[in-house]
Amino acid sequence: MSEQPPTPAPRPVGAPEPQPIRWFGTSWLNRDGGYWPRRVAVAVGSLAATAAVVLLLRFGVEGIALSDNGTFVNGLLTAAIAVCSMMSVRRTWKLLTEGRDQLTGWMAEDKSLGAVWLIGSAGALAAYFARSLVEAPGEAVQRASYERAVAQYEKRQAGRSGRPDGKSPSRPKRKR
Repeated sequence: MSEQPPTPAPRPVGAPEPQPIRWFGTSWLNRDGGYWPRRVAVAVGSLAATAAVVLLLRFGVEGIALSDNGTFVNGLLTAAIAVCSMMSVRRTWKLLTEGRDQLTGWMAEDKSLGAVWLIGSAGALAAYFARSLVEAPGEAVQRASYERAVAQYEKRQAGRSGRPDGKSPSRPKRKR
């Protein structure tokens, strides 16, 4: 006898459905259809991309160092890259755990801080890698969105009087 996974209970009409995670082809609830190999591929790919960006930044810093501008300029460049990377780590982590609509202040700026996000892309990729070790990036946002939708659905269902048309029996019809 082979054990079959339990089939989920049918959802009522109008009940929210869990949305699929981008690039995973499945929802956070099911975790089927190649979820684990894709998660490993995301972790390995983001780590490789992080290494490539760090190597590219190193070439840029070495190019500035070869120009003999002095240690102050080299230190300033290194500090700028470190600050941009830290800002990108913080923004990416918040984006992956709470969602884009929760970004406020400087984190919500896409266009005006585009250069900062570009310079700090190594930090953003490192945050993406770290998040992929915990769960699929963006999975927490999908889960929170689904739980909010379910809570709203249950609240709407509890507020009804039991009549499908939603009209109260105590109110007489208005004559025209």
